[in-house]
Amino acid sequence: MIVVDRERLARLPLLTLAAPAIREAYIAVTDGRANLPPVGYLPLSGRNADCHIKYGYIEGDPIFVVKIAAGFYDNPAKGLPSSSGMMVAVSAETGDVIAVLDDRGLLTDLRTGIGGAIATMALWRGGARRIGIVGTGTQARVQIRALAALSDRPLHFTVWGRSPERAQAVLTDLADLDLSIAATTDLETLCRQSDAIVTTTPSKEPLIRSQWIAPGTHITAMGADAPGKQELDIALVARADRLVVDLADQCLDHGELSAAAGAGLIARDCCIALGAVLSGASEGRLSDGDITIADLTGIATQDIAIARTVLDELGLLGRSQGTTP
Repeated sequence: MIVVDRERLARLPLLTLAAPAIREAYIAVTDGRANLPPVGYLPLSGRNADCHIKYGYIEGDPIFVVKIAAGFYDNPAKGLPSSSGMMVAVSAETGDVIAVLDDRGLLTDLRTGIGGAIATMALWRGGARRIGIVGTGTQARVQIRALAALSDRPLHFTVWGRSPERAQAVLTDLADLDLSIAATTDLETLCRQSDAIVTTTPSKEPLIRSQWIAPGTHITAMGADAPGKQELDIALVARADRLVVDLADQCLDHGELSAAAGAGLIARDCCIALGAVLSGASEGRLSDGDITIADLTGIATQDIAIARTVLDELGLLGRSQGTTP
């Protein structure tokens, strides 16, 4: 068994390298190839923390993956990252553990960022340039890096944070990129002026009001990945013209759509699978005036995709066939 540490993983250009596999991972959910058992969820409410266990298999793959991802949301105040975890890649032929990817949350952060960028680019309107980023944590940074790496157009980013210092820190951390980027503490103005908005906070109460969102705006909601989390006003969710999900069962149970569904404002048949949009089986945005929302709760096929990309890039996939890499 091989253990690959975070430092080695961080040297791989995964934002671009893994994007095609993650795009295909969404499609696998809709065409019957994905086996996705229910997510394991462990809340540590007294510590403002939680842990997810996600696992799954894509038919025909040489591996399946078990992922542990922990979020400790008070860590940034201690000078520590908020996310940690690991992925275990197991041979789908023999059951042998091929590798432990000791990424300490890096691969989850990257696959989430890539997935968010893929959804945003699939649903924003033609000519969208102004991107609002809600939040100042790790995922805010990764969403910007992913969009900058994968977009086919120049973008202007505005980052919102409750404190100017935290918003400015995001800009400082992204100084290695050639970006048009600004910081703000005015969330309403950010929402009114953005063509697309990406929300990345662990908020437990709505931050974004329906009246702030103009026709034609796209929102990719990333933060609500556990019961009780919510970033969008339920009136906004109910008002949206198109609701796109990575996995309907998860999104209606504990994603951004769950509060609106619980209030009886939306039904399951309102949900359009992102994989179906990407494959062309369903339409995403129907017009430039549509308000579109993508609710992404994170699915194991993303973890499989990025783990497979890593193993392939490092020459380790041959181990699943019983050969020496």
